[in-house]
Amino acid sequence: MRCSQCQQADTKVIESRDVADGEAVRRRRVCTNCQYRFTTYERVERPQLAVIKNNGTRELFSREKLLAGLYRACEKTPVTSLQLDKLVADIEHELYACGDPEVSSQKIGSMVMERLAQLNEVAYVRFASVYRRFTNIAGFEKELSHIRQRNKI
Repeated sequence: MRCSQCQQADTKVIESRDVADGEAVRRRRVCTNCQYRFTTYERVERPQLAVIKNNGTRELFSREKLLAGLYRACEKTPVTSLQLDKLVADIEHELYACGDPEVSSQKIGSMVMERLAQLNEVAYVRFASVYRRFTNIAGFEKELSHIRQRNKI
């Protein structure tokens, strides 16, 4: 693994830790040349999964894109990055377990909404506002009433 600062090829692993329920290994490394510390992740390479968007176009599933959307929804909430990594790992595991090479963006969105509702209600509403394309306050009110109904059960 090359150092991202000085491009030295010799780096040393100083710590390894399982993340995402054993789906990945997080490694802290240090460059033997400049002493720069950085983190790498090691995951099993899986077959590529295509996401069918609402307009019919296809794009490759991106774990990073999903995580970025979740980070935006969870800003200034107590949700940790570890919780989000686990949420995405669970979704990825379920998608690949289906065995289908293509999945609709609606299915992914529903999976995220289901898990996010249990994790944090504010993040859930933020994500829902983008995912469901709320254009007015009525959309928010409808989603909030849905949350209230679910909490009563």
